Amino acid sequence: MLSRRDWIRISAGAGAALGLDPRFLAALQAQPLITRAIPSTGEQLPVIGLGGANTFSETASREDFEAIGGVLRSLVDGGATVFDTAAGYGASEEVAGRVAQEAGIADRIFWATKMNVAGGRGGGGGPADVAAARAQVERSFQRLRIPVIDVMQVHNMGDPPTQLGVVREFKAAGRVRYIGITTTSENQYTQLADVMRNEPIDFIGIDYAVDNRVAEDVIFPLALERRIGVLVYLPFGRSRMWARIGDRPLPEWAAEFDATTWAQFMLKFVIAHPAVTVATPGTSDPEHMVDNLLGGRGRLPTPEHVERMVRLVESLPSA
Repeated sequence: MLSRRDWIRISAGAGAALGLDPRFLAALQAQPLITRAIPSTGEQLPVIGLGGANTFSETASREDFEAIGGVLRSLVDGGATVFDTAAGYGASEEVAGRVAQEAGIADRIFWATKMNVAGGRGGGGGPADVAAARAQVERSFQRLRIPVIDVMQVHNMGDPPTQLGVVREFKAAGRVRYIGITTTSENQYTQLADVMRNEPIDFIGIDYAVDNRVAEDVIFPLALERRIGVLVYLPFGRSRMWARIGDRPLPEWAAEFDATTWAQFMLKFVIAHPAVTVATPGTSDPEHMVDNLLGGRGRLPTPEHVERMVRLVESLPSA
């Protein structure tokens, strides 16, 4: 499978250091990042963030503090704030927390993490489940080295009655600002929709990409109706899109919405949907982070562009 790094290496038009006219790049970087409001409060967030799974967590597990520091610095220096991680992402929480504190940038980051303790054993929601959930949240505070977590979500649906109850305790105490629930599995979308209809949550986290649009059917309309923020995971389709793109050049018409790389093309597709609050592509490469942030600047695709983007992707061979 062709990776993003491989694609950048062989392509003539990708990334912050990939042959773009420096004057054009400077002009695009000078534009502010687009922001979206968190529906429950109106707080504005930049539409591109950073995901702490996959390559980020792998780099963190090697304790490559220089790489982690570089990508976190690129995030905040580029005007973004949202870093999404999880207790289950290996060393992601701990290394990111340590590096951000040592670099003096922890207070410039909007920290989003997740609990992933097994819930519902023996009938569901017993004292042991509640205690385990509380302990894992406390461990996230210790790892991130911060007094307040911006978003705490229940990971992969977990045990919503028990675990959402626990995160609501932390929110009521002022230690967690927003709460939510996540899944990246289509077979859990029905359960997710039930939670969205019946629980007072601020966010969901879900998978969405130009070649994975299932969330548009029920989840996104429901998020708009219920005023729930949406963090998008896997906007490059678990790297499927890099394999499908191969060595194809970016279409010239992508310039109509200021996309100069395939990464920007894919991210602009995602954030063009009005339900999306923030897209959080994962990376441990500062140049990729800069490239991703350019996807949150300039013009966004129109509905006609979006249709054309889908047609183009559907014409590509499957990964």
